[in-house]
Amino acid sequence: MTAIQWSDGAPIYRQLKDRVIAMMLDGVLKPGDALPSVRQVAAEYQLNPITVSRAYQELADEALVEKRRGLGMYVTEEAAKKLLFNERERFLREEWPLVLERIMRLGLTAEDLLAPAKAGSP
Repeated sequence: MTAIQWSDGAPIYRQLKDRVIAMMLDGVLKPGDALPSVRQVAAEYQLNPITVSRAYQELADEALVEKRRGLGMYVTEEAAKKLLFNERERFLREEWPLVLERIMRLGLTAEDLLAPAKAGSP
């Protein structure tokens, strides 16, 4: 895992879970890859192992990872597809309406949006 900056805005287990999900979406963690052990993550980030276990358990509850007895947690085959679908749905439901509203307020056209940014434009 990479360096993580914890914020006060959300529980640490949720931030850790979101980081693992981001790694799956970015292709850093691929189907079949093992997650670092609970002890390893807890030691590396100075977290309570229960916090790490809770994040991992939520990932397992969502079928994004699976427990393999005696081996650890592994990314499931369908994790990337499931996450991509969920993220697209969330974007269209939550973020896109705000973006569209801003586009309309600024009077931007599809041509404006698809044109490459002009260097030095005011």
